[in-house]
Amino acid sequence: MKSDEMLLNEQQQVTSDWFHQLRDRICQQFEEIERQAASPASFQVTPWQKNTEGYGIQTGRGIRSLMKGQIFEKVGVNISTVKGCFSPDFAKKIPGTEDDPHFFAAGISLVAHMANPHVPNIHMNCRFLQTTKSWFGGGIDLNPSTPYAEDTAEFHQNLKTICDKHHPDYYSRFSEWADRYFDIPHRQTKRGVGGIFYDYLDSNFAADFAFTKDVGKAFLDIFPKLVARRQNRAANQEDFQRLAVYRGRYTEFNLLYDRGTLFGLKTGGDADAVLMSLPPMAIWE
Repeated sequence: MKSDEMLLNEQQQVTSDWFHQLRDRICQQFEEIERQAASPASFQVTPWQKNTEGYGIQTGRGIRSLMKGQIFEKVGVNISTVKGCFSPDFAKKIPGTEDDPHFFAAGISLVAHMANPHVPNIHMNCRFLQTTKSWFGGGIDLNPSTPYAEDTAEFHQNLKTICDKHHPDYYSRFSEWADRYFDIPHRQTKRGVGGIFYDYLDSNFAADFAFTKDVGKAFLDIFPKLVARRQNRAANQEDFQRLAVYRGRYTEFNLLYDRGTLFGLKTGGDADAVLMSLPPMAIWE
């Protein structure tokens, strides 16, 4: 993705480049997991670009990467680097747009729906936005249809370790934020077993970027271990039924409440990339 053609400033360029590098590392590692299972699956890569006028994304590029394999029933890893102009109504919801509705956004978004019901599904997102202000946001949350206390504890301990490295309050703040955010009020339930969620992190660019990079690195440390632990566990029909029902709840959250989905659709992003988070199959009952 040649984001330098968009005449990015230094902060925009370095963040865009890093999201691209993280995407490459994740795709390589996930393909290796498939290889170890004797699966030939690989990511199908679809670049996209946009040059237009009006509200929403006016210029930008992205890569939509999708793989369907033996371990990963469906996993998407998307990156984008875009510039544009918020509509007057949407601009009211975004900091720093009072006098200028233009924006820059770069980020990576990943959702993995696993073939074995005992392997947890996972979501990870990191992003950098600039209006007249600038900030980082993102997080990781674990979404098992069959939760295991051991996996949940290890997942949260890993996140706490990276949060504590940067600020003693980060884990408590961001894990509580995740609990509030990943809520499905009409079902009176949560989406998954939590994680961390943060937004509007704007204390210091270098420090905030370092934390965001550690969130991405933590994902690569945590998730493959959980996959290896559960991918060969035998599953029965009840396990698959529970997975399908859970995916229905996951779909409801993403279409009704997810801010990333809303941002992508409201700004005219690539619809297939925005909606790649939806599971390959789900049921409602």
